[in-house]
Amino acid sequence: MSQGNTGVTSQAVLAQACPVREVLDRVAGKWSVLIIVAAAHGPIRFTELERSVEGISRRMLTLTLRNLERDGLVTRTVHPTVPPKVEYELTPVARELHATLLSLTDWAERHRVTIAESRAAYDAEHRPEPVDA
Repeated sequence: MSQGNTGVTSQAVLAQACPVREVLDRVAGKWSVLIIVAAAHGPIRFTELERSVEGISRRMLTLTLRNLERDGLVTRTVHPTVPPKVEYELTPVARELHATLLSLTDWAERHRVTIAESRAAYDAEHRPEPVDA
C-alpha cells in the first residue's frame, strides 16, 4: 500500500517517532548506561561513580547526571555536611530500565561468540581483492 492509500504521511510517522528517538538517544548513550549500571545498587556518591565508570571525565559525568536527573531517572540528594555529601540514586523508572539493560547484557553475553563468528565470516567474504603492484 502506498502512503496515499493509508492516510499516513511521512511527517506523521516522524512526529510520532521523534519523542521515542529522543528518549532512546538519552538512555542508550554510552555514559548513561554505565552510570545507570553503576548506581543500580543504591545511593552512590559522585566520586564513587567517577571511579566506577571507567574513562568518563568529571565534566561528562556531571553533564550526564544532570540530564538523567532532568529526565527523572536519577535523584540527587545533598546532605548538609562539611564538605557537602552528594548522593545519586536511581528512580523507579530507571530501576525498570536497569532490568531491561540486564536483559540486553545477558543477550549480548549469550550471543557474543555467534556475532564474532558472523563478523569474521562476513569480513572474510567481503575482503577487498589484493591489487597487483
